[in-house]
Amino acid sequence: MRAGLDWLRGPEPWTARMVAGDLVFAAVLVMVGLGVEELDHGSPLRMLGSAVAVLLLTLLRRRLPVTTLVVGSALAAYLPGAFLVTILLGWSAGRRIDGAVRALGAFTVAFLASVGLSVYKDWAHGRIVLVIVLDTLIFLAVTVIPALASRYWSQRRTLLRALQERNAQLVREQAIVAGQARLRERQRIAQDMHDSLGHQLALISVHTGALEVDPALTDRQREAVGVLRHASVAAMHELREVVGILQDGVEAPVPVEESAGPAARGIAGIAGIVEAARAAGTDVRLTTTGRPRALVAACDHAAYRIAQESLTNAYKHAPGAPITVELRYEDDSLVVEIANGPVAEPGAGEVVSGGQGLTGLRERARLVGGMVHAGAIEGGGFRVAGVLPYGTEPAGVRESGAAELADDFGQQLRAPLGKGVAAPVAAPVDWSAVDRELRRGRSRTGGIALGCGIAFAALVVLAIVIGAAVTLLVGSVSDVTISRSDYDGARVGEAEDVVRGRLPEANGIFTDGLEDKGPPVPEGSRCMALLATGNGELTTDRVFRFCFKDGKLVEKQAYEVKQ
Repeated sequence: MRAGLDWLRGPEPWTARMVAGDLVFAAVLVMVGLGVEELDHGSPLRMLGSAVAVLLLTLLRRRLPVTTLVVGSALAAYLPGAFLVTILLGWSAGRRIDGAVRALGAFTVAFLASVGLSVYKDWAHGRIVLVIVLDTLIFLAVTVIPALASRYWSQRRTLLRALQERNAQLVREQAIVAGQARLRERQRIAQDMHDSLGHQLALISVHTGALEVDPALTDRQREAVGVLRHASVAAMHELREVVGILQDGVEAPVPVEESAGPAARGIAGIAGIVEAARAAGTDVRLTTTGRPRALVAACDHAAYRIAQESLTNAYKHAPGAPITVELRYEDDSLVVEIANGPVAEPGAGEVVSGGQGLTGLRERARLVGGMVHAGAIEGGGFRVAGVLPYGTEPAGVRESGAAELADDFGQQLRAPLGKGVAAPVAAPVDWSAVDRELRRGRSRTGGIALGCGIAFAALVVLAIVIGAAVTLLVGSVSDVTISRSDYDGARVGEAEDVVRGRLPEANGIFTDGLEDKGPPVPEGSRCMALLATGNGELTTDRVFRFCFKDGKLVEKQAYEVKQ
Protein backbone atom coordinates (compact mmCIF):
# COMPACT_ATOMS: atom_id res chain seq x y z
CA MET A 1 0.00 0.00 0.00
CA ARG A 2 2.76 2.43 0.95
CA ALA A 3 4.76 1.55 -2.17
CA GLY A 4 1.70 2.28 -4.28
CA LEU A 5 1.22 5.65 -2.60
CA ASP A 6 4.89 6.50 -3.10
CA TRP A 7 4.60 5.63 -6.79
CA LEU A 8 1.41 7.66 -7.11
CA ARG A 9 3.05 10.62 -5.42
CA GLY A 10 5.85 10.70 -7.97
CA PRO A 11 8.97 12.87 -7.76
CA GLU A 12 7.23 15.93 -6.30
CA PRO A 13 5.90 16.22 -2.72
CA TRP A 14 2.26 15.27 -2.36
CA THR A 15 0.86 16.88 0.78
CA ALA A 16 -2.52 16.33 2.35
CA ARG A 17 -3.54 19.77 1.13
CA MET A 18 -2.73 18.80 -2.46
CA VAL A 19 -4.71 15.55 -2.16
CA ALA A 20 -7.67 17.44 -0.73
CA GLY A 21 -7.46 19.94 -3.57
CA ASP A 22 -7.40 17.16 -6.17
CA LEU A 23 -10.42 15.51 -4.60
CA VAL A 24 -12.32 18.82 -4.58
CA PHE A 25 -11.45 19.38 -8.24
CA ALA A 26 -12.57 15.85 -9.07
CA ALA A 27 -15.84 16.28 -7.17
CA VAL A 28 -16.68 19.50 -8.99
CA LEU A 29 -15.86 17.98 -12.39
CA VAL A 30 -17.89 14.86 -11.60
CA MET A 31 -20.96 16.91 -10.65
CA VAL A 32 -20.71 19.03 -13.79
CA GLY A 33 -20.08 15.91 -15.87
CA LEU A 34 -23.17 14.20 -14.51
CA GLY A 35 -25.19 17.20 -15.59
CA VAL A 36 -23.73 16.98 -19.08
CA GLU A 37 -24.52 13.26 -19.21
CA GLU A 38 -28.09 13.95 -18.13
CA LEU A 39 -28.54 16.48 -20.93
CA ASP A 40 -27.12 13.97 -23.41
CA HIS A 41 -29.48 11.23 -22.13
CA GLY A 42 -26.56 9.13 -20.94
CA SER A 43 -27.15 5.76 -19.38
CA PRO A 44 -26.36 5.12 -15.70
CA LEU A 45 -23.43 2.95 -16.73
CA ARG A 46 -21.98 5.76 -18.84
CA MET A 47 -22.45 8.21 -15.97
CA LEU A 48 -20.59 5.88 -13.63
CA GLY A 49 -17.81 5.45 -16.18
CA SER A 50 -17.48 9.23 -16.56
CA ALA A 51 -17.26 9.77 -12.79
CA VAL A 52 -14.63 7.04 -12.33
CA ALA A 53 -12.61 8.33 -15.30
CA VAL A 54 -12.61 11.90 -13.92
CA LEU A 55 -11.51 10.73 -10.47
CA LEU A 56 -8.68 8.51 -11.73
CA LEU A 57 -7.40 11.03 -14.26
CA THR A 58 -7.36 13.79 -11.65
CA LEU A 59 -5.37 11.73 -9.15
CA LEU A 60 -2.93 10.32 -11.72
CA ARG A 61 -2.23 13.55 -13.58
CA ARG A 62 0.78 14.41 -11.40
CA ARG A 63 2.44 11.01 -11.77
CA LEU A 64 1.52 10.32 -15.44
CA PRO A 65 0.97 13.66 -17.18
CA VAL A 66 1.42 12.30 -20.72
CA THR A 67 -0.70 9.18 -20.27
CA THR A 68 -3.55 11.00 -18.55
CA LEU A 69 -3.55 13.70 -21.23
CA VAL A 70 -3.85 11.18 -24.07
CA VAL A 71 -6.39 8.95 -22.29
CA GLY A 72 -8.50 11.92 -21.18
CA SER A 73 -8.59 13.37 -24.69
CA ALA A 74 -9.63 9.98 -26.12
CA LEU A 75 -12.33 9.35 -23.51
CA ALA A 76 -13.85 12.79 -24.02
CA ALA A 77 -15.07 11.67 -27.46
CA TYR A 78 -17.27 8.91 -25.97
CA LEU A 79 -17.85 10.19 -22.41
CA PRO A 80 -19.26 13.73 -22.50
CA GLY A 81 -19.23 13.78 -18.71
CA ALA A 82 -15.42 13.49 -18.71
CA PHE A 83 -14.91 16.24 -21.26
CA LEU A 84 -14.12 19.09 -18.82
CA VAL A 85 -11.32 17.13 -17.13
CA THR A 86 -9.19 17.80 -20.22
CA ILE A 87 -8.83 21.40 -19.01
CA LEU A 88 -7.18 20.20 -15.80
CA LEU A 89 -5.12 17.60 -17.66
CA GLY A 90 -3.87 20.19 -20.15
CA TRP A 91 -2.86 22.54 -17.31
CA SER A 92 -1.03 19.75 -15.48
CA ALA A 93 0.69 18.41 -18.60
CA GLY A 94 1.87 21.85 -19.69
CA ARG A 95 3.63 22.28 -16.35
CA ARG A 96 5.04 18.81 -15.82
CA ILE A 97 6.13 17.53 -19.22
CA ASP A 98 9.84 18.25 -19.59
CA GLY A 99 11.19 19.38 -22.92
CA ALA A 100 9.46 21.13 -25.80
CA VAL A 101 9.80 18.13 -28.14
CA ARG A 102 8.29 15.72 -25.63
CA ALA A 103 5.45 18.13 -24.85
CA LEU A 104 4.75 18.67 -28.56
CA GLY A 105 4.65 14.91 -29.13
CA ALA A 106 2.31 14.33 -26.20
CA PHE A 107 -0.16 17.01 -27.27
CA THR A 108 -0.02 15.82 -30.88
CA VAL A 109 -0.92 12.26 -29.86
CA ALA A 110 -3.71 13.57 -27.62
CA PHE A 111 -5.05 15.70 -30.47
CA LEU A 112 -5.00 12.81 -32.93
CA ALA A 113 -6.74 10.56 -30.41
CA SER A 114 -9.45 13.15 -29.76
CA VAL A 115 -10.07 14.04 -33.40
CA GLY A 116 -9.74 10.47 -34.66
CA LEU A 117 -12.25 9.03 -32.24
CA SER A 118 -14.66 11.94 -32.82
CA VAL A 119 -14.52 11.34 -36.59
CA TYR A 120 -15.04 7.61 -36.08
CA LYS A 121 -18.03 8.27 -33.82
CA ASP A 122 -19.72 10.78 -36.17
CA TRP A 123 -18.73 9.14 -39.45
CA ALA A 124 -22.28 8.03 -40.19
CA HIS A 125 -23.62 11.58 -39.80
CA GLY A 126 -21.39 13.05 -42.50
CA ARG A 127 -19.80 16.54 -42.46
CA ILE A 128 -16.46 15.06 -41.41
CA VAL A 129 -14.52 18.22 -42.24
CA LEU A 130 -16.75 20.31 -40.02
CA VAL A 131 -16.36 17.77 -37.21
CA ILE A 132 -12.57 17.92 -37.55
CA VAL A 133 -12.52 21.72 -37.53
CA LEU A 134 -14.85 21.93 -34.55
CA ASP A 135 -12.96 19.31 -32.56
CA THR A 136 -9.65 21.01 -33.37
CA LEU A 137 -10.86 24.35 -32.11
CA ILE A 138 -12.29 22.80 -28.96
CA PHE A 139 -8.99 21.00 -28.31
CA LEU A 140 -7.11 24.29 -28.70
CA ALA A 141 -9.50 26.11 -26.38
CA VAL A 142 -9.81 23.60 -23.53
CA THR A 143 -6.43 21.82 -23.68
CA VAL A 144 -3.71 23.77 -25.49
CA ILE A 145 -4.42 27.23 -24.08
CA PRO A 146 -4.47 26.00 -20.42
CA ALA A 147 -1.25 24.09 -21.13
CA LEU A 148 0.48 27.20 -22.51
CA ALA A 149 -0.69 29.30 -19.58
CA SER A 150 0.53 26.66 -17.13
CA ARG A 151 3.88 26.37 -18.86
CA TYR A 152 4.35 30.14 -18.81
CA TRP A 153 3.46 30.28 -15.12
CA SER A 154 5.79 27.39 -14.31
CA GLN A 155 8.71 28.89 -16.22
CA ARG A 156 8.17 32.20 -14.48
CA ARG A 157 8.29 30.45 -11.11
CA THR A 158 11.41 28.58 -12.16
CA LEU A 159 13.05 31.84 -13.23
CA LEU A 160 12.15 33.43 -9.90
CA ARG A 161 13.71 30.53 -7.98
CA ALA A 162 16.83 30.76 -10.15
CA LEU A 163 17.07 34.47 -9.39
CA GLN A 164 16.71 33.75 -5.68
CA GLU A 165 19.49 31.16 -5.79
CA ARG A 166 21.67 33.50 -7.83
CA ASN A 167 21.06 36.31 -5.37
CA ALA A 168 21.94 34.04 -2.45
CA GLN A 169 25.17 33.08 -4.21
CA LEU A 170 26.01 36.73 -4.84
CA VAL A 171 25.30 37.57 -1.20
CA ARG A 172 27.65 34.80 -0.08
CA GLU A 173 30.34 35.99 -2.46
CA GLN A 174 29.80 39.57 -1.30
CA ALA A 175 30.22 38.48 2.32
CA ILE A 176 33.47 36.69 1.43
CA VAL A 177 34.83 39.72 -0.43
CA ALA A 178 33.79 42.06 2.40
CA GLY A 179 35.41 39.76 4.94
CA GLN A 180 38.65 39.72 2.99
CA ALA A 181 38.59 43.51 2.70
CA ARG A 182 38.00 43.86 6.44
CA LEU A 183 40.78 41.43 7.19
CA ARG A 184 43.24 43.40 5.05
CA GLU A 185 42.20 46.66 6.70
CA ARG A 186 42.46 45.14 10.16
CA GLN A 187 45.93 43.82 9.38
CA ARG A 188 46.98 47.26 8.19
CA ILE A 189 45.63 48.89 11.36
CA ALA A 190 47.28 46.22 13.49
CA GLN A 191 50.62 46.82 11.81
CA ASP A 192 50.35 50.58 12.35
CA MET A 193 49.44 50.12 16.00
CA HIS A 194 52.29 47.69 16.52
CA ASP A 195 54.86 49.93 14.85
CA SER A 196 53.81 53.20 16.51
CA LEU A 197 52.21 52.49 19.89
CA GLY A 198 54.37 49.46 20.53
CA HIS A 199 57.51 51.49 20.07
CA GLN A 200 56.35 54.28 22.36
CA LEU A 201 55.18 51.91 25.10
CA ALA A 202 58.44 50.01 24.91
CA LEU A 203 60.36 53.29 25.43
CA ILE A 204 58.17 54.17 28.42
CA SER A 205 58.76 50.72 29.93
CA VAL A 206 62.52 50.88 29.46
CA HIS A 207 62.90 54.40 30.84
CA THR A 208 60.63 53.83 33.81
CA GLY A 209 62.47 50.58 34.56
CA ALA A 210 65.78 52.43 34.58
CA LEU A 211 64.33 55.27 36.63
CA GLU A 212 62.91 52.84 39.21
CA VAL A 213 66.40 51.71 40.26
CA ASP A 214 67.81 55.26 40.44
CA PRO A 215 69.24 55.66 43.96
CA ALA A 216 68.42 59.35 43.94
CA LEU A 217 64.68 58.69 44.14
CA THR A 218 62.78 58.47 47.38
CA ASP A 219 60.72 55.43 48.25
CA ARG A 220 57.49 57.29 47.37
CA GLN A 221 58.86 58.33 44.00
CA ARG A 222 60.22 54.84 43.30
CA GLU A 223 56.78 53.37 44.09
CA ALA A 224 55.09 55.80 41.66
CA VAL A 225 57.60 54.97 38.95
CA GLY A 226 56.93 51.26 39.54
CA VAL A 227 53.23 51.87 39.01
CA LEU A 228 54.05 53.60 35.72
CA ARG A 229 56.26 50.70 34.62
CA HIS A 230 53.64 48.10 35.43
CA ALA A 231 50.99 50.20 33.63
CA SER A 232 53.17 50.43 30.52
CA VAL A 233 53.82 46.68 30.56
CA ALA A 234 50.11 45.98 30.96
CA ALA A 235 49.41 48.39 28.11
CA MET A 236 51.90 46.52 25.92
CA HIS A 237 50.15 43.23 26.72
CA GLU A 238 46.78 44.74 25.85
CA LEU A 239 48.18 46.21 22.65
CA ARG A 240 49.62 42.83 21.70
CA GLU A 241 46.26 41.20 22.35
CA VAL A 242 44.40 43.77 20.26
CA VAL A 243 46.91 43.41 17.44
CA GLY A 244 46.45 39.64 17.51
CA ILE A 245 42.69 40.00 17.34
CA LEU A 246 42.92 42.46 14.46
CA GLN A 247 45.31 40.25 12.53
CA ASP A 248 43.96 36.76 13.13
CA GLY A 249 40.65 37.17 14.92
CA VAL A 250 42.04 35.50 18.09
CA GLU A 251 43.81 36.76 21.13
CA ALA A 252 47.58 36.78 20.91
CA PRO A 253 49.37 34.35 23.26
CA VAL A 254 51.26 35.81 26.15
CA PRO A 255 54.89 34.69 26.52
CA VAL A 256 55.58 32.70 29.66
CA GLU A 257 58.71 34.61 30.51
CA GLU A 258 56.81 37.88 30.87
CA SER A 259 56.81 38.81 34.52
CA ALA A 260 53.66 40.87 34.36
CA GLY A 261 50.66 39.34 32.63
CA PRO A 262 47.73 41.19 31.14
CA ALA A 263 45.00 42.29 33.45
CA ALA A 264 41.92 40.12 33.76
CA ARG A 265 39.21 41.31 31.36
CA GLY A 266 36.06 40.98 33.44
CA ILE A 267 34.51 41.52 36.84
CA ALA A 268 37.54 39.84 38.38
CA GLY A 269 39.82 42.44 36.83
CA ILE A 270 38.05 45.45 38.35
CA ALA A 271 39.66 44.84 41.72
CA GLY A 272 43.06 44.90 40.02
CA ILE A 273 42.59 48.28 38.38
CA VAL A 274 41.19 49.68 41.63
CA GLU A 275 44.26 48.43 43.51
CA ALA A 276 46.53 49.93 40.87
CA ALA A 277 44.77 53.27 41.28
CA ARG A 278 45.27 53.11 45.05
CA ALA A 279 48.93 52.33 44.56
CA ALA A 280 49.20 55.46 42.42
CA GLY A 281 47.83 57.55 45.29
CA THR A 282 44.21 57.86 44.27
CA ASP A 283 41.48 57.47 46.89
CA VAL A 284 39.38 54.65 45.38
CA ARG A 285 36.86 52.45 47.19
CA LEU A 286 35.32 49.29 45.78
CA THR A 287 32.05 47.91 47.18
CA THR A 288 29.99 44.91 46.07
CA THR A 289 26.36 44.32 47.01
CA GLY A 290 24.02 41.46 46.17
CA ARG A 291 24.76 37.84 45.37
CA PRO A 292 27.48 37.64 42.71
CA ARG A 293 26.31 35.95 39.54
CA ALA A 294 28.12 34.87 36.40
CA LEU A 295 27.78 36.97 33.25
CA VAL A 296 28.16 35.98 29.65
CA ALA A 297 31.59 36.78 28.25
CA ALA A 298 30.51 39.87 26.31
CA CYS A 299 28.74 41.41 29.32
CA ASP A 300 31.62 40.52 31.65
CA HIS A 301 34.10 42.26 29.37
CA ALA A 302 31.79 45.28 28.99
CA ALA A 303 31.63 45.68 32.78
CA TYR A 304 35.41 45.72 32.96
CA ARG A 305 35.68 48.31 30.18
CA ILE A 306 33.06 50.56 31.82
CA ALA A 307 35.00 50.55 35.09
CA GLN A 308 38.34 51.05 33.35
CA GLU A 309 37.18 53.95 31.13
CA SER A 310 35.31 55.64 33.99
CA LEU A 311 38.38 55.50 36.25
CA THR A 312 40.51 56.89 33.43
CA ASN A 313 38.08 59.79 32.95
CA ALA A 314 38.12 60.46 36.70
CA TYR A 315 41.96 60.56 36.69
CA LYS A 316 41.98 63.04 33.80
CA HIS A 317 39.11 65.37 34.66
CA ALA A 318 39.03 65.20 38.49
CA PRO A 319 42.57 64.54 39.68
CA GLY A 320 42.78 64.04 43.41
CA ALA A 321 39.03 63.60 43.88
CA PRO A 322 37.84 60.49 45.77
CA ILE A 323 36.32 57.78 43.59
CA THR A 324 33.81 55.08 44.46
CA VAL A 325 33.32 51.93 42.41
CA GLU A 326 30.18 49.95 43.19
CA LEU A 327 29.06 46.61 41.77
CA ARG A 328 25.39 45.90 42.47
CA TYR A 329 24.05 42.44 41.57
CA GLU A 330 20.34 43.01 41.13
CA ASP A 331 17.67 40.50 40.15
CA ASP A 332 17.89 40.96 36.40
CA SER A 333 21.04 42.95 35.77
CA LEU A 334 24.43 44.05 37.03
CA VAL A 335 24.92 47.74 37.77
CA VAL A 336 28.48 49.08 37.53
CA GLU A 337 28.61 52.57 39.01
CA ILE A 338 31.69 54.79 39.21
CA ALA A 339 31.39 58.20 40.84
CA ASN A 340 33.95 60.82 41.74
CA GLY A 341 33.68 63.78 44.05
CA PRO A 342 34.27 67.40 43.17
CA VAL A 343 37.72 68.53 42.09
CA ALA A 344 39.67 69.95 45.00
CA GLU A 345 41.84 72.17 42.82
CA PRO A 346 42.41 72.59 39.05
CA GLY A 347 44.75 70.05 37.58
CA ALA A 348 48.02 71.06 36.07
CA GLY A 349 48.57 70.79 32.34
CA GLU A 350 46.30 70.05 29.44
CA VAL A 351 44.03 67.02 29.63
CA VAL A 352 44.46 64.77 26.60
CA SER A 353 41.08 63.30 25.60
CA GLY A 354 39.71 61.86 22.40
CA GLY A 355 36.14 62.68 23.36
CA GLN A 356 34.92 59.21 22.39
CA GLY A 357 35.16 57.32 25.66
CA LEU A 358 31.57 57.61 26.86
CA THR A 359 30.24 57.16 23.34
CA GLY A 360 32.19 53.94 23.05
CA LEU A 361 30.88 52.73 26.41
CA ARG A 362 27.29 53.37 25.39
CA GLU A 363 27.76 51.47 22.15
CA ARG A 364 29.50 48.58 23.92
CA ALA A 365 26.63 48.31 26.42
CA ARG A 366 24.01 48.55 23.66
CA LEU A 367 25.57 45.66 21.77
CA VAL A 368 25.11 43.37 24.78
CA GLY A 369 21.58 44.56 25.57
CA GLY A 370 22.48 47.06 28.29
CA MET A 371 22.76 50.81 28.73
CA VAL A 372 25.10 53.44 30.15
CA HIS A 373 24.12 56.68 31.87
CA ALA A 374 26.62 59.47 32.59
CA GLY A 375 26.15 62.88 34.14
CA ALA A 376 26.98 65.30 36.88
CA ILE A 377 25.81 64.71 40.45
CA GLU A 378 24.67 67.13 43.11
CA GLY A 379 27.41 68.83 45.06
CA GLY A 380 29.87 68.45 42.21
CA GLY A 381 31.41 65.42 40.71
CA PHE A 382 30.48 63.01 37.97
CA ARG A 383 28.84 59.58 37.84
CA VAL A 384 28.87 56.81 35.21
CA ALA A 385 26.46 53.90 35.66
CA GLY A 386 26.22 50.88 33.38
CA VAL A 387 23.33 48.40 33.49
CA LEU A 388 24.22 45.04 31.96
CA PRO A 389 22.10 41.87 31.65
CA TYR A 390 23.41 38.59 32.98
CA GLY A 391 22.93 36.42 29.94
CA THR A 392 20.74 37.95 27.24
CA GLU A 393 21.39 37.97 23.50
CA PRO A 394 23.20 40.93 22.01
CA ALA A 395 21.08 43.95 21.33
CA GLY A 396 19.63 44.22 17.89
CA VAL A 397 18.65 40.57 17.71
CA ARG A 398 15.23 40.37 16.15
CA GLU A 399 12.58 37.87 17.03
CA SER A 400 12.94 36.46 13.55
CA GLY A 401 16.52 35.49 14.26
CA ALA A 402 18.26 38.33 12.41
CA ALA A 403 20.64 40.90 13.89
CA GLU A 404 21.69 44.38 12.94
CA LEU A 405 25.40 44.17 12.25
CA ALA A 406 27.59 47.17 11.51
CA ASP A 407 30.28 46.75 8.92
CA ASP A 408 33.54 48.72 8.73
CA PHE A 409 31.77 51.62 7.04
CA GLY A 410 28.97 51.99 9.58
CA GLN A 411 26.29 50.40 7.42
CA GLN A 412 23.57 48.50 9.28
CA LEU A 413 23.11 45.12 7.62
CA ARG A 414 20.69 42.28 8.34
CA ALA A 415 22.20 38.85 8.92
CA PRO A 416 20.79 35.58 10.28
CA LEU A 417 22.25 34.51 13.59
CA GLY A 418 23.22 30.90 13.91
CA LYS A 419 26.15 28.94 15.23
CA GLY A 420 29.35 30.88 14.95
CA VAL A 421 29.80 34.44 13.80
CA ALA A 422 27.18 35.85 11.51
CA ALA A 423 28.57 37.43 8.37
CA PRO A 424 27.17 40.73 7.12
CA VAL A 425 25.00 40.38 4.07
CA ALA A 426 23.40 42.63 1.55
CA ALA A 427 20.03 44.21 2.12
CA PRO A 428 17.13 41.73 1.71
CA VAL A 429 15.59 41.47 -1.72
CA ASP A 430 11.89 42.23 -2.11
CA TRP A 431 10.96 39.05 -3.97
CA SER A 432 7.34 40.13 -4.30
CA ALA A 433 8.55 43.10 -6.36
CA VAL A 434 10.72 40.79 -8.46
CA ASP A 435 7.71 38.53 -8.98
CA ARG A 436 5.64 41.49 -10.12
CA GLU A 437 8.38 42.48 -12.54
CA LEU A 438 8.45 38.97 -13.96
CA ARG A 439 4.69 39.02 -14.34
CA ARG A 440 4.68 42.17 -16.41
CA GLY A 441 7.90 41.60 -18.35
CA ARG A 442 10.45 44.30 -19.01
CA SER A 443 7.92 47.09 -18.77
CA ARG A 444 4.38 47.65 -17.67
CA THR A 445 3.24 48.11 -21.25
CA GLY A 446 4.91 44.85 -22.24
CA GLY A 447 3.13 42.96 -19.47
CA ILE A 448 -0.21 44.49 -20.39
CA ALA A 449 0.39 43.65 -24.04
CA LEU A 450 1.25 40.04 -23.17
CA GLY A 451 -1.83 39.63 -21.00
CA CYS A 452 -4.07 41.27 -23.57
CA GLY A 453 -2.57 39.08 -26.28
CA ILE A 454 -3.29 35.88 -24.37
CA ALA A 455 -6.81 37.05 -23.53
CA PHE A 456 -7.45 38.11 -27.13
CA ALA A 457 -6.19 34.78 -28.44
CA ALA A 458 -8.45 32.91 -26.03
CA LEU A 459 -11.43 35.04 -27.04
CA VAL A 460 -10.70 34.52 -30.73
CA VAL A 461 -10.49 30.76 -30.29
CA LEU A 462 -13.68 30.79 -28.21
CA ALA A 463 -15.48 32.88 -30.83
CA ILE A 464 -14.34 30.52 -33.56
CA VAL A 465 -15.56 27.53 -31.57
CA ILE A 466 -18.92 29.16 -30.93
CA GLY A 467 -19.22 30.19 -34.57
CA ALA A 468 -18.34 26.73 -35.78
CA ALA A 469 -20.82 25.19 -33.38
CA VAL A 470 -23.57 27.53 -34.53
CA THR A 471 -22.72 26.78 -38.16
CA LEU A 472 -22.82 23.07 -37.47
CA LEU A 473 -26.15 23.37 -35.70
CA VAL A 474 -27.68 25.52 -38.43
CA GLY A 475 -26.43 23.12 -41.09
CA SER A 476 -27.74 20.17 -39.17
CA VAL A 477 -31.16 21.80 -38.78
CA SER A 478 -31.40 22.60 -42.51
CA ASP A 479 -30.47 19.00 -43.32
CA VAL A 480 -33.30 17.49 -41.28
CA THR A 481 -36.24 19.83 -41.99
CA ILE A 482 -38.82 19.79 -44.77
CA SER A 483 -42.01 21.72 -45.46
CA ARG A 484 -45.54 20.41 -45.41
CA SER A 485 -45.68 20.53 -49.22
CA ASP A 486 -42.61 18.29 -49.43
CA TYR A 487 -44.29 15.81 -47.12
CA ASP A 488 -47.55 15.89 -49.15
CA GLY A 489 -45.63 15.54 -52.40
CA ALA A 490 -44.33 12.11 -51.46
CA ARG A 491 -46.85 9.39 -52.40
CA VAL A 492 -46.99 5.89 -50.98
CA GLY A 493 -45.85 3.40 -53.63
CA GLU A 494 -43.26 5.69 -55.21
CA ALA A 495 -39.76 4.38 -55.71
CA GLU A 496 -37.45 4.88 -52.76
CA ASP A 497 -34.78 6.55 -54.88
CA VAL A 498 -37.25 9.13 -56.21
CA VAL A 499 -38.56 9.99 -52.75
CA ARG A 500 -35.11 10.19 -51.16
CA GLY A 501 -33.95 12.37 -54.01
CA ARG A 502 -36.48 15.02 -53.02
CA LEU A 503 -35.72 14.77 -49.27
CA PRO A 504 -32.67 15.67 -47.16
CA GLU A 505 -30.32 12.93 -45.93
CA ALA A 506 -31.72 13.15 -42.36
CA ASN A 507 -28.31 12.61 -40.75
CA GLY A 508 -27.97 14.72 -37.63
CA ILE A 509 -28.28 14.84 -33.88
CA PHE A 510 -31.75 16.44 -34.07
CA THR A 511 -33.41 13.36 -35.64
CA ASP A 512 -31.63 10.54 -33.84
CA GLY A 513 -34.29 8.14 -32.49
CA LEU A 514 -37.30 10.17 -33.68
CA GLU A 515 -38.43 7.38 -36.08
CA ASP A 516 -39.13 5.10 -33.11
CA LYS A 517 -41.16 7.63 -31.08
CA GLY A 518 -44.25 7.66 -33.34
CA PRO A 519 -46.69 4.95 -34.47
CA PRO A 520 -45.36 1.38 -34.82
CA VAL A 521 -42.91 0.91 -37.67
CA PRO A 522 -44.13 -1.46 -40.45
CA GLU A 523 -42.44 -4.83 -40.14
CA GLY A 524 -39.32 -5.20 -42.26
CA SER A 525 -39.19 -1.54 -43.29
CA ARG A 526 -36.50 1.12 -42.85
CA CYS A 527 -37.68 4.54 -41.74
CA MET A 528 -36.26 8.05 -41.76
CA ALA A 529 -37.60 10.95 -39.67
CA LEU A 530 -37.45 14.65 -40.56
CA LEU A 531 -38.59 17.78 -38.73
CA ALA A 532 -41.29 20.08 -40.03
CA THR A 533 -40.36 23.65 -40.84
CA GLY A 534 -42.21 26.52 -39.24
CA ASN A 535 -42.92 24.61 -36.03
CA GLY A 536 -43.78 27.28 -33.48
CA GLU A 537 -44.15 24.99 -30.44
CA LEU A 538 -41.39 25.21 -27.80
CA THR A 539 -42.09 21.89 -26.05
CA THR A 540 -42.94 19.63 -29.00
CA ASP A 541 -41.52 18.86 -32.43
CA ARG A 542 -43.62 17.92 -35.48
CA VAL A 543 -42.04 14.91 -37.17
CA PHE A 544 -42.54 13.58 -40.74
CA ARG A 545 -41.61 9.87 -41.00
CA PHE A 546 -41.08 7.94 -44.25
CA CYS A 547 -40.77 4.13 -44.22
CA PHE A 548 -39.37 2.13 -47.15
CA LYS A 549 -39.54 -1.54 -48.00
CA ASP A 550 -38.50 -3.46 -51.13
CA GLY A 551 -37.42 -0.21 -52.82
CA LYS A 552 -40.73 1.60 -52.36
CA LEU A 553 -42.34 4.06 -49.95
CA VAL A 554 -44.76 1.91 -47.95
CA GLU A 555 -45.86 4.42 -45.30
CA LYS A 556 -45.58 8.05 -44.25
CA GLN A 557 -46.65 9.44 -40.89
CA ALA A 558 -46.91 12.89 -39.30
CA TYR A 559 -46.85 13.08 -35.49
CA GLU A 560 -45.58 15.20 -32.60
CA VAL A 561 -42.81 14.33 -30.15
CA LYS A 562 -42.25 16.02 -26.81
CA GLN A 563 -38.79 17.55 -26.42
